[in-house]
Amino acid sequence: MDQNSPNATANSSAPTHSVTLTDILRARTHFIIDPIVTFLARYRLSPDILTVAGVLAHFFFAWLVTKGQMQWAAVAIFFIAPLDAFDGALARKLGRKQHGFGAFLDSTLDRLAEIVLFGGFIIYYVWQGNTMMLGVSYLAITGSIMVSYARARAEALGFSCKVGLLSRVERYAVMTFFLVLNLPHIALIILAVFTYITLGQRMYHVWRQAQY
Repeated sequence: MDQNSPNATANSSAPTHSVTLTDILRARTHFIIDPIVTFLARYRLSPDILTVAGVLAHFFFAWLVTKGQMQWAAVAIFFIAPLDAFDGALARKLGRKQHGFGAFLDSTLDRLAEIVLFGGFIIYYVWQGNTMMLGVSYLAITGSIMVSYARARAEALGFSCKVGLLSRVERYAVMTFFLVLNLPHIALIILAVFTYITLGQRMYHVWRQAQY
């Protein structure tokens, strides 16, 4: 559909997105994040540094996964991955444009971070000689990327698309929970199935908006 058509701009009466786990966590952890962000802003630390640090941390997560250290990977993800929330909050505190290069960098490197993390599972299952789980890992990573792409593309066309079962935070929550239990295959199966369900939810949500 042409993004300049009336349907693309008349979205005021279109379906709005529901509250996500990301929204809930952001609201409930504000009292923790805000003082830290205020401190970082005082010294003019660039949010881009936090964004890059988050990606580098994923190489560590992936390394732990390749070694079969699933529970340690879960601990590392649990304590380090939430720091990803700080770059956006810091950018807002510094008054940066929400649609500037920083936002582009953050979104792009978030996708790269997931690719790196899932790469750890792929290497692990290659070494295990587990062809079936290699296929599941492929579905999990492609589904995760497509969920994020669908939202980015929809929002670029003027639609809301913050819906679905497994947004990024939910995906990490599922992965961390089952890695703690040393059940990476269960985590990947869930992600492989429900990321594509989420993709379908987002496509349907945008389709409904396009009808207005």
